[in-house]
Amino acid sequence: MKKQKVNRKYNFPDADLYQMAMDSIRLAQRDLDRFRAGYQYDGHRLKGFHDRCQRFVEMPHDDELLGDQMIVTDKKYDAAEKLRHAIRSVMTRVRMAYSNRTGRYRKFGTAKLGDMTDAQLLFCGRRVIRVARAQWDFLADTGLNESHLERLAKACQAFELAMNIQQDKVADRDISVESRIDLGNLIYDELILVCDIGKDIWAETDRAKYDAYCIYDSNMEQKRIAKGS
Repeated sequence: MKKQKVNRKYNFPDADLYQMAMDSIRLAQRDLDRFRAGYQYDGHRLKGFHDRCQRFVEMPHDDELLGDQMIVTDKKYDAAEKLRHAIRSVMTRVRMAYSNRTGRYRKFGTAKLGDMTDAQLLFCGRRVIRVARAQWDFLADTGLNESHLERLAKACQAFELAMNIQQDKVADRDISVESRIDLGNLIYDELILVCDIGKDIWAETDRAKYDAYCIYDSNMEQKRIAKGS
């Protein structure tokens, strides 16, 4: 069963979430006696909140993961081009023996080589090797030899490896993004709880300290003001 997509519970940058969470931790540390006595929120739980924030800020950002993905994708493109060149090198010799309208030529399946998907290109490269060896006697006078097929086989291997590496990077990025969202949501939930406790503590006794816990509200108000200006 396919896992349901995880959605962020907050609609502001991760950097803002981290700063807001650290501000709330600082305030809660100041008021920890009241947190502990009235709400059973102790230093151990606050430390856990702080540790999650540190893990969050140390996680690789999606821009980093996208950059890694782009690097291996470029390498895959290079490997694909080398594979196409190796295929064309063989087919140039095949055309010396067969017209491209003959069945023997078409058995190689290299039509529209530039439009093939990655899987089709890899399949094509291996098919060219197999078909060429099956028709070895007919191709002997074209200059085609085992070294050409070995070169093509190595190009297939290099391309398949590049494909796998790229697919792994895509999967790693997806997993990392999901993990970051999961952790961000946990931090957001804890942030709201800490702020709610802090506001409840000071609601009737200290307006300044109460307002200090309105981190999320004040952030949203700043956004509304900026949007309207």
